[in-house]
Amino acid sequence: MLVPSDMIAAQSKMVYQMNKYCADRVQVRKAQIHKQILEVCRIVQDVLKEVEVQEPRFISSLNDYNGRFEGLEVISPNEFEIVIYLNQMGVLNFVDDGTLPGCAVLKLSDGRKRSMSLWVEFITASGYLSARKIRSRFQTLVAQACDKCAYRDIVKMIADTTEVKLRIRERIIVQITPAFKCAGLWPRSAAHWPLPGIPWPHPNIVAEVKTEGFDMLSKECIALQGKNSAMEGDAWVLSFTDAENRLLQGASRRRCLSILKTLRDRHLDLPGNPVTSYHLKTLLLYECEKHPREMEWEENCIADRINGIFLQLISCLQCRRCPHYFLPNMDLFKGKSPGALENAAKQVWRLTRIMLTNVRCLEEL
Repeated sequence: MLVPSDMIAAQSKMVYQMNKYCADRVQVRKAQIHKQILEVCRIVQDVLKEVEVQEPRFISSLNDYNGRFEGLEVISPNEFEIVIYLNQMGVLNFVDDGTLPGCAVLKLSDGRKRSMSLWVEFITASGYLSARKIRSRFQTLVAQACDKCAYRDIVKMIADTTEVKLRIRERIIVQITPAFKCAGLWPRSAAHWPLPGIPWPHPNIVAEVKTEGFDMLSKECIALQGKNSAMEGDAWVLSFTDAENRLLQGASRRRCLSILKTLRDRHLDLPGNPVTSYHLKTLLLYECEKHPREMEWEENCIADRINGIFLQLISCLQCRRCPHYFLPNMDLFKGKSPGALENAAKQVWRLTRIMLTNVRCLEEL
């Protein structure tokens, strides 16, 4: 098929603009965040060392693999989450019956095995391992460790939350989340994935993702707030971070995500935090289904993919619903105010209009 020369010229201009944006803005953001990560992890490792002295069951899994830290997630340039993997699910069964959107429970396989569990005192009378009870104990230990650690002058525990959150140098927030890794399992609530008839992802990658499994986090679940469920405190939040990262390998998908995060930090960091990096990552995964071929993710297509993701985002903001990629019954906008979502829709539309109409827009953005 012949492509008009002016279209090729416009495309090559946009590729040049994207490359320049990555060099001038994206790489600078990454370098700044990497510097923050090194400091954050050094401090948290010291705190967790103190925790481990007090309570050997909470062993730090925050290890450095050539500059990458397992379990660390960047929420924004000044906000991080660190997942600490606990040992020995052992005598507990994973129960996911769909009654708790985005969550599941861990239940004793046999009441007689209660004393065999490493976490015996956190198991309820009904036989559930309580996420809240474990988190409460962990929070107490972290608070004591902050007072003893070498960085006690610059690290403080954030009060008024059941989460384990630290404030470092008054400007960086770190949430430390206890979790279990569930390898070789796949939740029933995500059984519909991948959708039939869509050629992405490749069956080999699907098999890899499902074998790798998912995580169960001890944190507050927005989907359950206001339900007053008796199970709410015992429930664990399902997390698919590793699965999502595996799906975004190949072609320019990760580069696309880096550009989206940079645009978000510079232009969509709005009151009420209606648009997060995770929303953009989720919509990027949906965009991968719409454009399943690798050639649709080459560098000359990135601008089109970003515009497609922003148009999806506007639609979600206007409908006030953003379904989780693996758990579509779970709305990622739950708890966000309608006003904040409406304001965000206007801002994203303004940004999208600039990108669609000005080939040199990235010089300004």
